[in-house]
Amino acid sequence: MSPPDTDDSAPKGEPPLQSAVAIAYGLDDTVPKVVAKGRGLVAAQIIAKANEHGVFVHESREMVALLMQVDLDSHIPPALYRAVAELLAWLYHIETTKNDAGT
Repeated sequence: MSPPDTDDSAPKGEPPLQSAVAIAYGLDDTVPKVVAKGRGLVAAQIIAKANEHGVFVHESREMVALLMQVDLDSHIPPALYRAVAELLAWLYHIETTKNDAGT
């Protein structure tokens, strides 16, 4: 999941809207896909659900901006494979380290 990003297209004088994108990589998937995305209240709800379920929330304005361009329920495009793979590998390392420390 990639959230807290801000949207610079907010009206002048208004604070920028937060953006969030959730990606999933299922057992049957060959490529991760965008399963949720939104701005403002929807973004806050995506982040809250992730936190509620123990899903790591990664903050990257650039990654969110790129993933916001992907249609909902669509696989990420080949141009993002490497960036998303590096993020997933990093998350796997964090999860493994966390689990090893807990045993």
